[in-house]
Amino acid sequence: MTDPRPAAGGYLRFLGQLVAVTVLVALVGWFPTRRLAGEAGLAALIAGCVVTMLASAFGAVPIAVARRFAPPGAPAAALGPVLGSMVLRLGATVFLTWAATLVGRFPLPPLLLWVAVSYAAQLVIDTRYAVRGGPVHGEMNG
Repeated sequence: MTDPRPAAGGYLRFLGQLVAVTVLVALVGWFPTRRLAGEAGLAALIAGCVVTMLASAFGAVPIAVARRFAPPGAPAAALGPVLGSMVLRLGATVFLTWAATLVGRFPLPPLLLWVAVSYAAQLVIDTRYAVRGGPVHGEMNG
């Protein structure tokens, strides 16, 4: 077993970056969405950003777990968690978006637009977390 602090610290840094990117996306989209879709559009903007933030946080769990339990220098163990992470993130995004549409409080076009935009913006953070440190490079600095 390895020390859990580097893996946990890497996941916490990932979550911090995820929140920062989500806030940035929401700030960039605030005024255009308000002008084009009104107050209901702002609710959809926030919902879309939160949906993808939660999906990214959930999707990164397999990588964090793999880094916690992988022996140092085991790069072959990284592919499964990374692929699992991608599938979980996409599945969680689809499920949470579907759930948000069933609520019926959010106009569909702005919701889907901001799910797509925030998904793409957060993909950068997810990819960096997946390939940086951990069992991919045989180091546990997360």
